[in-house]
Amino acid sequence: IEGMLMKLRRNQDGMTLMSFIVVLAVVGFALYVAMKLFPMYEEYYSIKMVLKGIASETATGASTEPEKVRELFAKRLDVNYSDNVKPTDLKFDRVNGGWRMSVAYEVRRPLIANLDVVGKFEAHQDLNAGAGE
Repeated sequence: IEGMLMKLRRNQDGMTLMSFIVVLAVVGFALYVAMKLFPMYEEYYSIKMVLKGIASETATGASTEPEKVRELFAKRLDVNYSDNVKPTDLKFDRVNGGWRMSVAYEVRRPLIANLDVVGKFEAHQDLNAGAGE
């Protein structure tokens, strides 16, 4: 019996080189995709912070006229080095006696050969209401 247990223990050596290479390839691909997606989401959260900053600035007495707000938006885009969003992407809609700022844009990044990663982003923020989405 002891001889059979020793033989079973020798057969269970762990991960083979081939399985390790497969696991490494899967993890490497996941990291590669994450490196492509991270800048897109970083820019999106930056845009959301810009919209919230403008809303809090206009709540303290700054002008809420669309052209003035668009100028503030353009200045903050320059500071945040946003490449995919332009000041003309900022749209205004009337809501409850105030304005709702909306930014919708699409980011396309090459992934592998002729495959691309596409991100569609949309952010809203109300002026004079203090609530955003």
